[in-house]
Amino acid sequence: MTRLAVFFLGGTISMTGTDGGGAVVRLSGGDLLQAPAIAGLGIAAEVIDFRSVGSSRLTVADLAELYAAADRAVVDGADGVVVVQGTDTLEESSFLLDLWWARDEPIVFTGAMRNPGLPGPDGPANLVAALRVAAEPACAGLGALVVMDDEVHAARFVAKRHTSSVGAFVSPGAGPLGRVEEGVVRVVTRVARHTPIQPPTRTVRVPLMVTVLDDDGGLFDAVADADGLVVAAFGVGHLRPEIADRAAALAADRPVVLASRTGAGTVHVATYGGPGNEIDLVARGLLPAGSLDAYKARLLLVALLASGLSGDDAAAAFRDRVGGAT
Repeated sequence: MTRLAVFFLGGTISMTGTDGGGAVVRLSGGDLLQAPAIAGLGIAAEVIDFRSVGSSRLTVADLAELYAAADRAVVDGADGVVVVQGTDTLEESSFLLDLWWARDEPIVFTGAMRNPGLPGPDGPANLVAALRVAAEPACAGLGALVVMDDEVHAARFVAKRHTSSVGAFVSPGAGPLGRVEEGVVRVVTRVARHTPIQPPTRTVRVPLMVTVLDDDGGLFDAVADADGLVVAAFGVGHLRPEIADRAAALAADRPVVLASRTGAGTVHVATYGGPGNEIDLVARGLLPAGSLDAYKARLLLVALLASGLSGDDAAAAFRDRVGGAT
Protein backbone atom coordinates (compact mmCIF):
# COMPACT_ATOMS: atom_id res chain seq x y z
CA MET A 1 0.00 0.00 0.00
CA THR A 2 1.26 3.48 -0.90
CA ARG A 3 2.32 5.53 2.11
CA LEU A 4 1.90 9.30 2.08
CA ALA A 5 2.79 11.93 4.66
CA VAL A 6 0.05 14.58 4.67
CA PHE A 7 0.91 17.90 6.31
CA PHE A 8 -1.98 20.16 7.28
CA LEU A 9 -1.25 23.87 7.74
CA GLY A 10 -4.78 25.30 7.94
CA GLY A 11 -6.35 27.63 5.40
CA THR A 12 -9.80 27.79 3.79
CA ILE A 13 -10.06 24.02 3.45
CA SER A 14 -9.99 23.79 7.27
CA MET A 15 -12.30 26.73 8.02
CA THR A 16 -15.91 26.80 9.17
CA GLY A 17 -18.22 29.65 10.17
CA THR A 18 -18.78 30.91 13.71
CA ASP A 19 -22.12 32.62 14.40
CA GLY A 20 -21.72 35.41 11.90
CA GLY A 21 -18.11 36.06 12.80
CA GLY A 22 -16.69 34.62 9.58
CA ALA A 23 -14.90 31.38 8.81
CA VAL A 24 -11.89 30.44 10.93
CA VAL A 25 -9.60 27.41 11.05
CA ARG A 26 -11.39 24.72 13.06
CA LEU A 27 -10.90 21.37 11.28
CA SER A 28 -7.89 19.11 11.84
CA GLY A 29 -6.16 16.95 9.28
CA GLY A 30 -7.92 13.90 10.73
CA ASP A 31 -11.28 15.60 10.19
CA LEU A 32 -10.49 16.33 6.55
CA LEU A 33 -9.31 12.81 5.80
CA GLN A 34 -12.64 11.33 6.93
CA ALA A 35 -14.15 11.97 3.50
CA PRO A 36 -15.62 8.69 2.14
CA ALA A 37 -13.84 9.06 -1.19
CA ILE A 38 -10.46 8.97 0.56
CA ALA A 39 -11.03 5.63 2.26
CA GLY A 40 -11.30 3.89 -1.10
CA LEU A 41 -8.00 5.15 -2.49
CA GLY A 42 -5.90 2.38 -0.98
CA ILE A 43 -3.47 4.91 0.49
CA ALA A 44 -2.03 4.86 4.00
CA ALA A 45 -1.99 8.54 4.95
CA GLU A 46 -0.03 9.74 7.96
CA VAL A 47 -1.66 12.90 9.32
CA ILE A 48 0.66 15.67 10.49
CA ASP A 49 -1.11 18.76 11.88
CA PHE A 50 1.87 21.00 11.22
CA ARG A 51 0.24 24.44 11.56
CA SER A 52 -3.29 25.78 11.97
CA VAL A 53 -3.21 29.24 10.38
CA GLY A 54 -4.23 31.17 7.32
CA SER A 55 -1.41 31.02 4.80
CA SER A 56 -0.87 34.79 4.90
CA ARG A 57 0.79 34.15 8.29
CA LEU A 58 3.35 31.62 7.02
CA THR A 59 7.03 32.57 7.01
CA VAL A 60 10.17 31.35 5.28
CA ALA A 61 11.19 29.84 8.64
CA ASP A 62 7.89 27.89 8.77
CA LEU A 63 8.52 26.55 5.28
CA ALA A 64 12.10 25.58 6.07
CA GLU A 65 10.76 23.58 9.00
CA LEU A 66 8.14 22.03 6.72
CA TYR A 67 10.84 21.09 4.20
CA ALA A 68 12.89 19.35 6.90
CA ALA A 69 9.85 17.45 8.20
CA ALA A 70 8.78 16.39 4.69
CA ASP A 71 12.31 15.27 3.87
CA ARG A 72 12.42 13.18 7.07
CA ALA A 73 9.07 11.62 6.18
CA VAL A 74 10.49 10.39 2.87
CA VAL A 75 13.62 9.08 4.59
CA ASP A 76 11.32 7.20 6.97
CA GLY A 77 9.54 5.48 4.10
CA ALA A 78 6.84 7.79 2.71
CA ASP A 79 6.26 7.36 -1.03
CA GLY A 80 5.20 10.98 -1.38
CA VAL A 81 4.13 14.10 0.50
CA VAL A 82 0.96 16.19 0.39
CA VAL A 83 0.84 19.70 1.85
CA VAL A 84 -2.61 21.15 2.56
CA GLN A 85 -2.62 24.91 3.17
CA GLY A 86 -4.39 28.17 2.45
CA THR A 87 -4.30 29.43 -1.11
CA ASP A 88 -3.19 33.01 -0.34
CA THR A 89 0.49 32.02 -0.51
CA LEU A 90 0.24 28.55 -2.02
CA GLU A 91 2.02 29.57 -5.23
CA GLU A 92 4.92 30.93 -3.15
CA SER A 93 5.11 28.07 -0.63
CA SER A 94 5.17 25.45 -3.36
CA PHE A 95 7.82 27.30 -5.37
CA LEU A 96 10.12 27.71 -2.38
CA LEU A 97 9.80 24.01 -1.52
CA ASP A 98 10.49 23.21 -5.17
CA LEU A 99 13.77 25.14 -4.95
CA TRP A 100 14.86 23.04 -1.94
CA TRP A 101 13.33 19.65 -2.79
CA ALA A 102 15.97 17.10 -3.80
CA ARG A 103 13.84 13.94 -3.73
CA ASP A 104 12.24 12.08 -6.61
CA GLU A 105 9.17 11.46 -4.45
CA PRO A 106 6.42 13.99 -5.27
CA ILE A 107 5.56 16.82 -2.90
CA VAL A 108 2.08 18.02 -3.79
CA PHE A 109 0.36 21.19 -2.57
CA THR A 110 -3.38 21.72 -2.46
CA GLY A 111 -6.06 23.73 -0.67
CA ALA A 112 -9.51 25.13 -1.29
CA MET A 113 -11.16 28.25 -2.63
CA ARG A 114 -14.52 27.61 -0.92
CA ASN A 115 -14.69 26.76 2.76
CA PRO A 116 -16.76 23.77 3.94
CA GLY A 117 -19.62 26.04 5.04
CA LEU A 118 -20.28 27.29 1.51
CA PRO A 119 -22.31 25.54 -1.22
CA GLY A 120 -20.08 23.36 -3.39
CA PRO A 121 -16.85 23.37 -1.36
CA ASP A 122 -13.93 22.29 -3.53
CA GLY A 123 -11.62 21.13 -0.73
CA PRO A 124 -12.59 17.44 -0.61
CA ALA A 125 -12.15 16.99 -4.37
CA ASN A 126 -8.83 18.83 -4.34
CA LEU A 127 -7.56 16.70 -1.45
CA VAL A 128 -8.54 13.45 -3.16
CA ALA A 129 -6.87 14.58 -6.40
CA ALA A 130 -3.70 15.64 -4.56
CA LEU A 131 -3.48 12.26 -2.82
CA ARG A 132 -3.84 10.50 -6.19
CA VAL A 133 -1.09 12.65 -7.71
CA ALA A 134 1.30 12.10 -4.80
CA ALA A 135 0.77 8.35 -5.10
CA GLU A 136 1.19 8.27 -8.90
CA PRO A 137 4.57 6.85 -10.06
CA ALA A 138 4.43 9.00 -13.22
CA CYS A 139 4.69 12.11 -11.00
CA ALA A 140 8.05 11.09 -9.54
CA GLY A 141 10.89 13.44 -10.39
CA LEU A 142 8.65 16.43 -11.15
CA GLY A 143 9.51 18.35 -7.99
CA ALA A 144 6.84 20.32 -6.18
CA LEU A 145 3.39 20.21 -7.76
CA VAL A 146 0.15 22.10 -7.17
CA VAL A 147 -3.16 20.27 -7.62
CA MET A 148 -6.30 22.40 -7.79
CA ASP A 149 -9.54 21.93 -9.72
CA ASP A 150 -8.29 18.55 -11.04
CA GLU A 151 -5.32 20.19 -12.75
CA VAL A 152 -1.67 19.35 -12.02
CA HIS A 153 0.65 22.35 -12.16
CA ALA A 154 4.41 22.68 -11.78
CA ALA A 155 5.21 24.91 -8.81
CA ARG A 156 7.68 26.93 -10.90
CA PHE A 157 4.88 28.07 -13.24
CA VAL A 158 1.67 28.16 -11.20
CA ALA A 159 0.00 31.40 -10.11
CA LYS A 160 -3.22 32.37 -8.38
CA ARG A 161 -5.07 34.66 -10.78
CA HIS A 162 -8.50 35.11 -9.17
CA THR A 163 -9.57 36.04 -5.66
CA SER A 164 -12.32 33.44 -5.26
CA SER A 165 -12.89 31.25 -8.34
CA VAL A 166 -12.30 27.50 -7.95
CA GLY A 167 -10.33 27.82 -11.20
CA ALA A 168 -8.05 30.49 -9.73
CA PHE A 169 -4.81 28.58 -10.29
CA VAL A 170 -3.24 28.64 -13.76
CA SER A 171 0.24 28.38 -15.25
CA PRO A 172 0.74 31.43 -17.49
CA GLY A 173 2.83 30.68 -20.56
CA ALA A 174 3.06 26.98 -19.75
CA GLY A 175 -0.28 25.41 -18.88
CA PRO A 176 -0.82 22.44 -16.55
CA LEU A 177 1.36 19.34 -16.64
CA GLY A 178 -1.68 17.11 -16.51
CA ARG A 179 -5.12 16.42 -15.10
CA VAL A 180 -6.93 14.00 -12.84
CA GLU A 181 -9.82 12.48 -14.80
CA GLU A 182 -12.10 9.64 -13.69
CA GLY A 183 -9.71 8.95 -10.85
CA VAL A 184 -6.72 8.60 -13.19
CA VAL A 185 -3.70 10.92 -13.12
CA ARG A 186 -2.80 11.82 -16.70
CA VAL A 187 0.57 13.55 -17.07
CA VAL A 188 0.86 15.05 -20.54
CA THR A 189 4.16 16.93 -20.23
CA ARG A 190 7.14 17.06 -17.90
CA VAL A 191 9.55 19.73 -16.67
CA ALA A 192 13.31 19.38 -16.36
CA ARG A 193 14.48 19.38 -12.75
CA HIS A 194 16.88 21.99 -11.46
CA THR A 195 19.77 21.63 -9.02
CA PRO A 196 18.30 21.99 -5.52
CA ILE A 197 19.34 24.96 -3.39
CA GLN A 198 20.64 24.28 0.09
CA PRO A 199 18.07 24.99 2.85
CA PRO A 200 18.48 28.28 4.71
CA THR A 201 21.35 28.87 7.10
CA ARG A 202 20.49 32.50 7.84
CA THR A 203 17.64 35.02 7.66
CA VAL A 204 17.70 37.56 4.85
CA ARG A 205 15.59 40.55 3.88
CA VAL A 206 14.57 40.85 0.21
CA PRO A 207 11.72 43.35 -0.36
CA LEU A 208 9.63 43.48 -3.52
CA MET A 209 8.91 46.93 -4.96
CA VAL A 210 6.31 47.53 -7.67
CA THR A 211 6.78 50.59 -9.84
CA VAL A 212 3.73 52.69 -10.69
CA LEU A 213 2.76 55.68 -12.84
CA ASP A 214 4.50 58.85 -11.60
CA ASP A 215 6.51 56.88 -9.03
CA ASP A 216 8.60 59.21 -6.86
CA GLY A 217 11.02 56.52 -5.70
CA GLY A 218 10.45 57.31 -2.02
CA LEU A 219 10.13 53.63 -1.09
CA PHE A 220 13.80 53.11 -1.90
CA ASP A 221 14.60 54.85 1.39
CA ALA A 222 12.98 51.93 3.22
CA VAL A 223 15.16 49.26 1.58
CA ALA A 224 18.61 50.74 2.11
CA ASP A 225 19.55 47.95 4.55
CA ALA A 226 18.07 45.07 2.53
CA ASP A 227 20.22 42.09 1.50
CA GLY A 228 18.71 42.19 -1.97
CA LEU A 229 15.78 43.68 -3.84
CA VAL A 230 13.30 42.79 -6.57
CA VAL A 231 11.83 45.60 -8.66
CA ALA A 232 8.63 44.79 -10.56
CA ALA A 233 8.99 47.11 -13.54
CA PHE A 234 6.69 48.17 -16.34
CA GLY A 235 6.23 45.85 -19.31
CA VAL A 236 9.34 43.97 -20.43
CA GLY A 237 11.52 45.76 -17.86
CA HIS A 238 11.23 49.55 -17.85
CA LEU A 239 11.56 52.18 -15.11
CA ARG A 240 11.41 55.94 -15.00
CA PRO A 241 15.00 57.25 -15.31
CA GLU A 242 14.88 58.65 -11.75
CA ILE A 243 13.77 55.24 -10.41
CA ALA A 244 16.39 53.50 -12.54
CA ASP A 245 19.09 55.61 -10.85
CA ARG A 246 17.89 54.53 -7.40
CA ALA A 247 17.78 50.86 -8.39
CA ALA A 248 21.21 50.96 -10.03
CA ALA A 249 22.72 52.61 -6.94
CA LEU A 250 21.53 49.69 -4.81
CA ALA A 251 22.72 47.17 -7.41
CA ALA A 252 26.27 48.40 -6.91
CA ASP A 253 26.60 46.44 -3.66
CA ARG A 254 23.79 43.85 -3.54
CA PRO A 255 21.68 41.79 -5.94
CA VAL A 256 18.79 43.73 -7.48
CA VAL A 257 16.45 41.77 -9.73
CA LEU A 258 14.52 43.31 -12.61
CA ALA A 259 11.13 41.58 -12.93
CA SER A 260 7.90 42.58 -14.66
CA ARG A 261 4.74 43.62 -12.89
CA THR A 262 2.63 42.04 -15.64
CA GLY A 263 2.78 38.50 -14.21
CA ALA A 264 3.47 36.72 -17.50
CA GLY A 265 6.08 36.81 -20.24
CA THR A 266 9.84 37.26 -20.18
CA VAL A 267 11.82 40.28 -19.06
CA HIS A 268 13.77 41.47 -22.10
CA VAL A 269 17.46 42.28 -22.18
CA ALA A 270 18.23 43.66 -25.63
CA THR A 271 15.20 45.31 -27.26
CA TYR A 272 14.73 48.82 -25.84
CA GLY A 273 17.52 51.34 -25.31
CA GLY A 274 17.56 54.68 -23.54
CA PRO A 275 17.65 55.59 -19.86
CA GLY A 276 15.53 53.32 -17.66
CA ASN A 277 14.88 50.68 -20.29
CA GLU A 278 16.13 47.12 -20.06
CA ILE A 279 19.41 47.51 -22.00
CA ASP A 280 20.36 50.38 -19.69
CA LEU A 281 19.24 48.57 -16.52
CA VAL A 282 21.04 45.32 -17.25
CA ALA A 283 24.21 47.26 -18.17
CA ARG A 284 24.00 48.96 -14.75
CA GLY A 285 23.90 45.68 -12.89
CA LEU A 286 20.25 44.70 -12.51
CA LEU A 287 19.54 40.95 -12.88
CA PRO A 288 16.78 40.10 -15.38
CA ALA A 289 14.22 37.68 -13.93
CA GLY A 290 13.65 35.85 -17.20
CA SER A 291 10.14 34.39 -17.19
CA LEU A 292 9.86 34.23 -13.41
CA ASP A 293 7.18 36.54 -12.06
CA ALA A 294 8.19 39.03 -9.40
CA TYR A 295 7.01 36.85 -6.49
CA LYS A 296 8.99 33.82 -7.64
CA ALA A 297 12.03 35.91 -8.55
CA ARG A 298 12.04 37.23 -4.99
CA LEU A 299 11.87 33.72 -3.52
CA LEU A 300 14.69 32.50 -5.74
CA LEU A 301 16.88 35.37 -4.53
CA VAL A 302 15.82 34.74 -0.92
CA ALA A 303 16.71 31.05 -1.23
CA LEU A 304 20.12 31.77 -2.74
CA LEU A 305 21.07 34.40 -0.16
CA ALA A 306 19.66 32.40 2.76
CA SER A 307 21.72 29.38 1.70
CA GLY A 308 24.81 31.33 2.73
CA LEU A 309 25.93 32.72 -0.63
CA SER A 310 27.44 36.19 -0.70
CA GLY A 311 25.71 38.89 -2.69
CA ASP A 312 28.03 38.46 -5.69
CA ASP A 313 27.77 34.66 -5.63
CA ALA A 314 24.00 34.82 -5.24
CA ALA A 315 23.81 37.17 -8.24
CA ALA A 316 25.90 34.79 -10.34
CA ALA A 317 23.78 31.84 -9.24
CA PHE A 318 20.61 33.77 -10.07
CA ARG A 319 21.88 34.48 -13.58
CA ASP A 320 22.82 30.83 -14.09
CA ARG A 321 19.50 29.64 -12.74
CA VAL A 322 17.32 31.95 -14.78
CA GLY A 323 19.35 31.72 -17.96
CA GLY A 324 17.02 34.10 -19.74
CA ALA A 325 14.05 31.81 -19.04
CA THR A 326 13.34 29.82 -15.87
